[in-house]
Amino acid sequence: MQQFSPAELRNYLEQATIQPLLLDVREPWEFDICAIKGSQLLPMAEITSKLDTLNPEQEIVVICHHGIRSAHVCRYLEHQGFTKMINLAGGVDGWARDVDLNMSVY
Repeated sequence: MQQFSPAELRNYLEQATIQPLLLDVREPWEFDICAIKGSQLLPMAEITSKLDTLNPEQEIVVICHHGIRSAHVCRYLEHQGFTKMINLAGGVDGWARDVDLNMSVY
C-alpha cells in the first residue's frame, strides 16, 4: 500500500492520465458533511459484502476521516488480491486543512 499526503494526492490527481477510484469508507453522515469531489461512498462495514463491485485491477485511493480506517481497508483489500492501493494519510481532515480550505471539517 502506498500512502499519500493530501498535497501529494492533489498533485497526483492533477497529473494522472487515468483517474483512480476515490473510495470513501466513512459513514454516510460523515460523507454528508464533507467529501472530496469525485469520491464514491462505500462505508467500511459494507466492504466485504460489496467487494465484487470493486475492480482489483483499478487503482484505488481509500479515504476516511484521518487515515486510520482507510489504512485498514487498504490492508484488507490487499489480502483480497487488490494491488494498486493508496491510503490518504490524514484523511479528509488533512485534505480540508491542506488542500481545500473551504471544505467543512468535523
